[in-house]
Amino acid sequence: MTAPSLPSARSACPDPPPGAGVVAKFFVAWNLTLLSALAIALCGSLWGQWRHNPDLSHGIFMPLICVLLFTESRRNGTRRYLRPGPASIAATGFLAAVALASLVAAGLFAVSLGWSANIVGFMLAAAFASILLAGVVAFSVVPLAIVSLDWCAFCAAALWLLAAPMPPGTYSTLTLRLQTWVTGNVISALHFLGVAALQNGNLIVLAKTTVGVEEACSGIRSLVSCVFAGLFLSAFLLCRPWARLLLLAIAAPLAIGMNFVRSLVLTLLANAGVDIGGVWHDATGFAILGLTTAILVGLALLLEPRRRPVPPTPPSVPARAISTMALTLNQAVLATAFLVGSALTVFFIVRTRPADQVVSPAPDLARLLPAAPAGWIVATSPGLNRFASTLQTDDLIERTYTKNTGSQITQLTVYIAYWPPGRTSVSNVVLHTPDACWPGVGWVPVASAAARFAPIVAGRTLPPAESRVFTHENQRQFVFFWHLYDGTAITQRDPRSVRELLAIAWRYGFRQDGVQLFVRISSNHPWSDFANEPLLTEIFGPLQTFGL
Repeated sequence: MTAPSLPSARSACPDPPPGAGVVAKFFVAWNLTLLSALAIALCGSLWGQWRHNPDLSHGIFMPLICVLLFTESRRNGTRRYLRPGPASIAATGFLAAVALASLVAAGLFAVSLGWSANIVGFMLAAAFASILLAGVVAFSVVPLAIVSLDWCAFCAAALWLLAAPMPPGTYSTLTLRLQTWVTGNVISALHFLGVAALQNGNLIVLAKTTVGVEEACSGIRSLVSCVFAGLFLSAFLLCRPWARLLLLAIAAPLAIGMNFVRSLVLTLLANAGVDIGGVWHDATGFAILGLTTAILVGLALLLEPRRRPVPPTPPSVPARAISTMALTLNQAVLATAFLVGSALTVFFIVRTRPADQVVSPAPDLARLLPAAPAGWIVATSPGLNRFASTLQTDDLIERTYTKNTGSQITQLTVYIAYWPPGRTSVSNVVLHTPDACWPGVGWVPVASAAARFAPIVAGRTLPPAESRVFTHENQRQFVFFWHLYDGTAITQRDPRSVRELLAIAWRYGFRQDGVQLFVRISSNHPWSDFANEPLLTEIFGPLQTFGL
């Protein structure tokens, strides 16, 4: 399709400034080239996720889908173009500003978490989707009219968000809710079918075996893939708005329902003595995903069985609206966003270079904690090195002290992790505090109990501790923890909050040269019950060197 020409409009408009047409053509070529380069760069950034993360395997098709939707936008549907003028320039500028803000957020997260972090990939995808929409607006301006401002073009940009990893907080929350929903409803279905079963968190306890509804079985993969497919099919196969809305409204419930069917079938097979690991688990997963997609395609074809291509029509814009200068300004705004974005990218890449590793001996954590305090039974937790890659440190220790006074049992668990300068970022440590990790293993936080207080040990006031209470079945744990950076305690907030992570990234992201120490004390009693125990003096005495 060639750009429509409007000879009558040209004669009715004042002559553009000399060279304005050449400048506009230069900006168009420049912006198209940079958009293509950005698409290739984003694909390269997300390629590892697309290949190795089953939840995002559909992303491999994203470049082809994007091309198909823009082609469909030019071939079929209602032609929608914008008049050149202040409104189109403002729209391009607004979307470009959103893209730059997303890029800044991605850079701040990269400073703290590294470029491979999921939240960084998501924000980069958000930046690209926004700048792509800005390009759609700029390229739909008459007399350029390279693309049509329609649903297909919007989906071509929006689908990049579903091809990128979710922010960790969103992913964890959604996965946990899906796990809980699937587990509860499978239990109800088993009871309806007369099968004896009990629920223990995300575990389904049967007569002869136990089935766990893990993250991979929660349905998050089928949910994301199904919504992705529904959005694509609504643009590629459907024209009528009500049909598109209906398909999108069905996509998510269909994915959740089909995953429930899969979980129920696997549980029934396990109850019958079938080993559901390996082949059965993967085969049912792929079968359900394929069947769900087939249902969506069939529904789309039923909603509009005979779709006919609509020949392109020239845009109807009053002659007085045609302005080469307005077109040039529109493209100049987009080009400026690319220039600023490139500068920001270089800045953040420079700032995220690995810090020089300071070679200094790590403290002997085993010697920091008392090994045989009077009156206490001591047990050191084995196998903590399995968390070393996740936490990015090998310096971990956890000891549990137990005392039986006859009337009650007091349990005191002390966990310490140490990071030398340059080993990891503050934000990465924040992602693994009890607020972030304990709910994932069944401990429910008591929101009203969250507080900060400065305990007193042996007459010395310690830095303020984060105080939490978690419950699991009939158990309760009072948790107190400190995260120290360069000897100063950091105030902890919601680790799943994007705003809080950005605040930490802004404050600490460019500084990775400080020692970090994380100390956690958990007990089956509140602090006041053991505040006068001599054991606390033995624990916190050696830690005073680190600021605690």
